[in-house]
Amino acid sequence: MAGRVLHSLALLAVVAPAVLAATTCGGGTLCPSDTPCCSQYGQCGVGAYCLGGCDPANSFSLDSCVPAPVCQSKTYSFDNLDGIVANTKYLGDSSKADWVSSGTPLSYNGAVLLTMAQDTVGTLLASTHYVWYGKVSAKFSTSAGAGVITAFILLGDSKDEIDFEFVGVELESAQTNFYSLGITNYNNGENATGLSDVHENMHEYEIDWQPDTITWSIDGKVVRTLDRESTWNATSNRYSYPQTPARVQLSLWPGGLASNGEGTIEWAGGLVQWDSPYMTNGYYYATFDEVSIECYDPPSGANVNGTKSYIYTDKSMTNSTVEITNDNTILKSFLATGTNMSAGYASSSASASGTAKSSDVATIPGLTGAGPGTNGQRGDNSSDSSDSASSSVSGSATASATGSASTGFVQGDGGSGSNGAAQYGGNSESVLRGSLFAVVVALVGLCIM
Repeated sequence: MAGRVLHSLALLAVVAPAVLAATTCGGGTLCPSDTPCCSQYGQCGVGAYCLGGCDPANSFSLDSCVPAPVCQSKTYSFDNLDGIVANTKYLGDSSKADWVSSGTPLSYNGAVLLTMAQDTVGTLLASTHYVWYGKVSAKFSTSAGAGVITAFILLGDSKDEIDFEFVGVELESAQTNFYSLGITNYNNGENATGLSDVHENMHEYEIDWQPDTITWSIDGKVVRTLDRESTWNATSNRYSYPQTPARVQLSLWPGGLASNGEGTIEWAGGLVQWDSPYMTNGYYYATFDEVSIECYDPPSGANVNGTKSYIYTDKSMTNSTVEITNDNTILKSFLATGTNMSAGYASSSASASGTAKSSDVATIPGLTGAGPGTNGQRGDNSSDSSDSASSSVSGSATASATGSASTGFVQGDGGSGSNGAAQYGGNSESVLRGSLFAVVVALVGLCIM
């Protein structure tokens, strides 16, 4: 018996790392050919890794990522959750879903609640259609409390980003920010102050994104304007200006998790308190009433060869490297990729709204406590960038400690077919590796028999 246990433990020591390890990507490190898609969280996989958030520049090849559905002008209400599909079920058919969810969205009084219970990393809704310049507005009330972040952002697969973000201890202000290619620059942030309590009151927040200007407005009043010309970077010989297709993302996440970097925790107003009076029924919540998207025409000189999808033609990720095509956006299974969109398709009964199946490779990205943007990547202190926060990012000690935000919102629902809350402290990615996991479970069973 003892020999069998020792043998099982030895085998477990060999197998377990294979189950839990995930290949990383980013910063010029590309994904391998067998897991070619680099998620926005810096992990390699197939299936959902190749859909929204797939980073073409750090994937095995540009076409590893699935083409992205083009912009659609529409006003989205949340009378029910019919237009929201879990990331464990979405395969790229934007005609069947408006939003892809991670975590636990709830329907309440004609609105959607983004919830964050203890031991979860909150909730994220990402639009299935991308926006390549347009006017995007959202009407909502934020969550509140130390360490609690509510966000309304545009986030590109290139890591271009335009933000409204709300720190739960600063209830009379909104942070505005922008990033190019995910490069942190804490001089980019500014605060809009003097708002009536953003948790107690609904406000309408608007981002008007044009090729030459970005305008942030609140309740119809312009609070900030950015001119593209002011972002010229002579060192990189390009404009540090968001210029590539982006998804609309609505999120509630715990910037104040103890496991986050010191800079992120400081920016978020401290550690999350899980017994806060701002919690209801055991969770924090932000209430989103409506989102409206008005698409603009592609920029002058755009490479237009279709009407259905966006692709990239070069890793420089500029306006001129985006092409509008008629390429397919739908995978046939969670084992498929942009270069083999039928991989793993076993039967005619499979559909673009099926569920993820067990596999030996990562198919659903997700699960960490850092948020959907640069602010979740602040590291161990708030000055871990080449730039410190500008004086315009003032209004409070917390806000002035930082001022930028990038994308690390690694969130998911634990890989289950349901849309349950993402559990903090599990796998760093929701890696569906059924057969190997079964081996580990069997071996553990042997050890305790």
